[in-house]
Amino acid sequence: MSKKLDPVTQAIRIQTPRSQQQEHSTPLYLTSSFTFDEAEAMRAAFADETDDNIYSRFSNPNVDEFIAKMCALEGADAGFATSTGMSAIFSSMFALLKQGDHLICCSSVFGSTFTMVTKYLPKYGISATLVPAGENEAWEAAVQPNTKMVYLETPTNPQLEIIDLEWVGQFSKKHNLILNVDNCFATPLLQRPIDFGADLVVHSATKWIDGQGRVLGGVIVGRADLIKDIYLFCRNTGPSMSPFNAWVLSKSLETLDVRMQRHSENALKIAGTLQSNPNVSWVKYPLLPTHPQYEIAKKQMKLGGGVFCMEIKGGLQAGRKFLDALEMLSVTANLGDTRSIASHPASTTHSKLTDAERLSVGITPGLIRISTGLEKAEDILADIEQALEKSTK
Repeated sequence: MSKKLDPVTQAIRIQTPRSQQQEHSTPLYLTSSFTFDEAEAMRAAFADETDDNIYSRFSNPNVDEFIAKMCALEGADAGFATSTGMSAIFSSMFALLKQGDHLICCSSVFGSTFTMVTKYLPKYGISATLVPAGENEAWEAAVQPNTKMVYLETPTNPQLEIIDLEWVGQFSKKHNLILNVDNCFATPLLQRPIDFGADLVVHSATKWIDGQGRVLGGVIVGRADLIKDIYLFCRNTGPSMSPFNAWVLSKSLETLDVRMQRHSENALKIAGTLQSNPNVSWVKYPLLPTHPQYEIAKKQMKLGGGVFCMEIKGGLQAGRKFLDALEMLSVTANLGDTRSIASHPASTTHSKLTDAERLSVGITPGLIRISTGLEKAEDILADIEQALEKSTK
């Protein structure tokens, strides 16, 4: 077509070339390797002179299709898909950082990311400074001569802090730093970090991208020169995505736009109602005017996403009782599903941290994270309200 297609349309129409069967939907390429008709073609492929598939740890048609769709949605030059979200985060750091380098990381990040940055990076001689999300002066003060990368989430998990992507993009450019953004909560449908200067964007595709709690997956997209180094690192270390998971995720992207609209609509309605619940101390959602970074969220997000959090009265014990009192919502270690999910970070994802460490990253004893599903908003709200009543008595 002469008209350039919208990224949402591209996520539906991008497809591997049809076979002689003229299939309408991309078939599964469940093969570990690919054959060559002659030695010269195989030599050229291994010399990177062609894009021919060699081995599914390197590339695969199903995986390539998924990556192409994610690049279109994020506005990226290139990408690589991994087996999980954490392998995407790990690879985006370890492929580009070396012994003696320094990383600036937002202190409010997913529990496993926090552990990787604070426990494992130092083992390889890579230091890190954790900085609060909204304190720009702390980010400036954290810059060292050996700083190479800035890593952040926005909205953060699970506190939903919002980092000004325009500011951090300018900050990273000024100091010549690689800006690496986890865009899992917003998805490219609600926010595109590359538009604000991000060099890399990572996702746990397990979450909203799949959207139905079926498969694991991760993806890294961004600048072609950086992705080339990440590809070579992953090609030799092996955190590749399976063709089946890529096939599932590629099909899921066809409905991501309509799903995120419904998730966001439900979350805003429910979070707004719970603000007046007597058993709740506070509710945080990016597009509620009460959110501390509401104006920033409005500037860089089209909608607020499907996650909100709240502090219920009664602390740690009340948080556990709340989970036990739920009748419809799922209690599971995931988010981004068609089915609504509740979690209590203090006793689960961040339970291995000390009390002081949890508080330093904003995990309070009664913090509840809700991943709003596609059920009727009234049904989700009713279950939350009855569980609050039972857990805070």
